[in-house]
Amino acid sequence: MLKDVVAVVYDGVGAFGLGVVSEVFGYDRSDDGLPSYDFAVVAERPGAVRTDTGLQILPEHGLDRMATADLVCVLGWEHGAAMPSEALLQGLRDTVARGGRVMSHCSGAFVVAESGLLDGRTVATHWRNAAELARRYPAVTVDPDVLYVDDDPIFSSAGTAAGIDTCLHLLRREHGAAVANAVARRMVVPPHRDGGQTQFMTAAVPEVDDTSRLRDTLVWAQENLDVDLGVEELASRSLMSSRSFARHFRAATGSSPHAWLLAQRVTRAQHLLETTDLSVDEVARRSGLGTATTLRHHFARRVGTSPQAYRRTFRGGRLAPVG
Repeated sequence: MLKDVVAVVYDGVGAFGLGVVSEVFGYDRSDDGLPSYDFAVVAERPGAVRTDTGLQILPEHGLDRMATADLVCVLGWEHGAAMPSEALLQGLRDTVARGGRVMSHCSGAFVVAESGLLDGRTVATHWRNAAELARRYPAVTVDPDVLYVDDDPIFSSAGTAAGIDTCLHLLRREHGAAVANAVARRMVVPPHRDGGQTQFMTAAVPEVDDTSRLRDTLVWAQENLDVDLGVEELASRSLMSSRSFARHFRAATGSSPHAWLLAQRVTRAQHLLETTDLSVDEVARRSGLGTATTLRHHFARRVGTSPQAYRRTFRGGRLAPVG
C-alpha cells in the first residue's frame, strides 16, 4: 500500500513538478476521509536548493530517506549531459529491488534511464526531450505521444501538467477511482484527460529557401487546403514533373506531399476548433478533410483525441469571427 512518498530535488529542479507531487502526496486531506502520506523532500545534501524558476527550498533530508519510501518521485533534470550521482542512482535501484516504485516527471526520465531501470521498458517524457532520450539510451523505448506510461514499478510522465495525470493514475491504482476523482475535484483538475502529447505540439514548418518555387507552392497550398490538391497540380505550380517534385519535396520537408498535406489539414482543423464555433462538418470542409467522419479518423490517429474533446480542452471563452 502506498504510504511513504519521497520527492528528489537538486539545483535546477522543476518547481512545477515539485508542486504537483507536493500537492497530491504532501497535502493532508484526511479530514475528508482521503488517504494521507508520509511525504518528504530529499536532496543529496540537505540545505538550500534553487529551482528552475529561482525559488529556494530547504530539504531537510538526505538520500538515505529514500530507504523507506514506497514511491520515489524523480523530478525534472535540467543538467543536460551531466550525470546524476551514483548514490542517487543506487537509491533508485534499491527502491525497486525492495518492492517500491519510481515515478519520473518530464526530464527526470533521464535520471531513471541512467540508473538502468528503464532498460527494456517503455517511458514517457516531454516531447521535446524524446529524441535525445532515445539517442542516449537505445535500450529504452521512448513514447513521445502519451501523457504517461504505467510500466509498474516504473511510472513516467511527460511535461509539466502530465505529472498531475500520472499522480492521479497512481491514486486510482492504489485506492480506486473514487479517491482519485475526489482528489482531482479538490485540485480543480480533470480526473482523466483524453489524448496524448501530440495535441500540445506545434506543427513543424519546413525550412525551404524563401526564393524557391517550392516555397511559393507550399504557401499557396496552405492557403488553399479546402480544395482538392494533388501532386500533379502542386508539381505544375512548381514547374516540375511529378516525380521530380516528389523528390525535391521530400528533400526539403522530410515528408511526402500527401503526408504533408494531411498534417497541414489536421493543423488547420485544430486552429478552427480552437478559435471558432463551426460545426465539425464545416471544420472538416474548410480544412480539406471532406467529412466529419474523415476528420475524426485522422484526428484520432494524429492528435490522439476526438475533435470535440480537443475543442473542449483548447477553445477559449470568446470565439473569433470566421469569414
